[in-house]
Amino acid sequence: MANKVIQKNEIFLDGKYYPINKPVQQVLTSLYPPKVTIGDTTRDSQSRASVISWSDFRGGIGVENMEGAKDVDRAWWSTCTLRYKKHLVLPTKTTRVPGPVDVSLDIIQEYQGELYCIYADKNIYKYNSGNDATASVAWSSALNELPATATDALQVRMAGNMYLVIATGTGYTYVTAGESDGVLISGDTYTDDTKDTQFLAFWNDKLWGIDSTGQLWYAATLGSETNDAKLPLPDNHVTDLFVARNASGDPILYAMTKEGLYAHDATNARWVETQLALPFHNDNGKGSVRWRDSVYIPAGLGIYKYINGTNSAVVTIVGPDRDDGLPSDNRGKIVGLLGTHNDLIAMVDGTLAPGVADMFGSLESPVISDTTGFSAILGWNEVGWEVKWTATEAGESITSSFVTDVGGNLASTNPYRLYWGFKNDLYYQQLQSDVINPNQIVNYNYESTGLLYTPFFNADQIEVDKLALKVKVDTANCSSSNPEAKIKVEYALDGNEDTYYTLGTITDSTTPTEYTLASGVGISFRSIQFKITLTTDDKTVSPDMLNLTLIFRKKLDTKFGWSVNLDMTKPYKGRSPKAMRADILSDIDSNTLLEFTYRDDSSTNRNYYVDIINAQGLEHTATDERGTTTILVSEP
Repeated sequence: MANKVIQKNEIFLDGKYYPINKPVQQVLTSLYPPKVTIGDTTRDSQSRASVISWSDFRGGIGVENMEGAKDVDRAWWSTCTLRYKKHLVLPTKTTRVPGPVDVSLDIIQEYQGELYCIYADKNIYKYNSGNDATASVAWSSALNELPATATDALQVRMAGNMYLVIATGTGYTYVTAGESDGVLISGDTYTDDTKDTQFLAFWNDKLWGIDSTGQLWYAATLGSETNDAKLPLPDNHVTDLFVARNASGDPILYAMTKEGLYAHDATNARWVETQLALPFHNDNGKGSVRWRDSVYIPAGLGIYKYINGTNSAVVTIVGPDRDDGLPSDNRGKIVGLLGTHNDLIAMVDGTLAPGVADMFGSLESPVISDTTGFSAILGWNEVGWEVKWTATEAGESITSSFVTDVGGNLASTNPYRLYWGFKNDLYYQQLQSDVINPNQIVNYNYESTGLLYTPFFNADQIEVDKLALKVKVDTANCSSSNPEAKIKVEYALDGNEDTYYTLGTITDSTTPTEYTLASGVGISFRSIQFKITLTTDDKTVSPDMLNLTLIFRKKLDTKFGWSVNLDMTKPYKGRSPKAMRADILSDIDSNTLLEFTYRDDSSTNRNYYVDIINAQGLEHTATDERGTTTILVSEP
């Protein structure tokens, strides 16, 4: 390329030369406009820095990358408790009770104020809630061996007696306690009925069951059954049977199947297909539940919220598969739902048996294998999802769950327990009856550690480099001893979750902790994520993160502008002032960028492509086109 500017006091613009009478002045144009503050100033009113704070994670987990500040109440993943505004504390203590036998726990059921567990050896064991340490004291001896593996259980009152009824696929078994205190003991009489029964429900003063062919039956007296409606589906399609309200508000029976939800028409003894139809999947609807005003139906990692209506039903997707879903190690399929005072509980099976494949495999987690998935318990409060517990062993399933006041303290703020089976053991957590300030909770036990990953934050400009300047953390209850309660703060950059850099560990909550990044130079980032780890050596004390604040600066890609004073008082290189002025006016109207050069340089790195963003100047009146014009050109 030939030299474009070969003489002093000239520029080259859009293929033409212009004389100038002052030096070209270069200015920086890649600047954000000044902030405008209306009303009182805030922490984000600083002209040269921006601020974002995390103090409320009640929006729950499931967002890996934030959309500006919209997701500031969300986390990517966390095992900490997220239900308290301006308090991030350790998760609730989980207690493990060793099982009585080395096989899986299939069914948990309450009967007459006691908890009974049915194991894969087909035996029933009573759990002694006051003795959790060892199987020898936590469990009774085997009370009864069932004819087949249990598939469902419930307690019912019929003819003035309380019964424990257990479905076994090949039939059902029922028993009423022979003792005055209502506790089942070895020697009680169990009756085995051969009526094929997969699932049980109690409605309209009758026991209802459904068999493997979809045949519904009822019994006003145990041991005497009458067939009712039969599902118009192939065998082995039913996944649950439960009671919920119809469009008129009356309780009726529902059957969940591998293809969708069916409602029972008792008047005509038939099943009616509802508006909730699903693609076929073996696990559709397992553990469906009525909670508050709706029916909740799991499908893979999704959950359908179903509200019946007079003219049409309302179906909403509310599962933890929304937004960005769950981290790959914690994905799986929901195998059961439970309702509590504060949460809808979801049991997530993080395993996928070897060789399992079907045309609807997307409902399961293709990234999970039988050796890498970690089962978990999640809770949803109609706002966001929270992790209640996650397994430390991969490739193991949650097998059963139950909510009851058995073992709880009704005189405290934690009157209930959530029980579940994992492998061959029984686990439980205390449940609160309400959500209150954690500083006001007494006699509450926490786990020893918990962590939280914020979403990656990019200030809604992933393409722009930002500069992290400072991180401020407000905490409570942090101490280096007696007890030792700490909060570790780390960060990752630009979507790289394989490398975390440590800012520090907070052991003193007397004053807020401030970290100046890179000794004041700052750390460049496109996106940034924080990892918060809480630890304690006293189960009654949790460190508490009140607020995490990032102070940062946005910086646009460097672009320049140039102020040029054009001397159009005389002709130049064969062009009259009138012609030069006409060319400038044409360039102002141009819809394309203009090539601009003002240095004698044969390389392209001194050639710029610009817009004319301002023009002002002097010219004589009448027919005199001479004058000087100052233009401001700028890179876009």
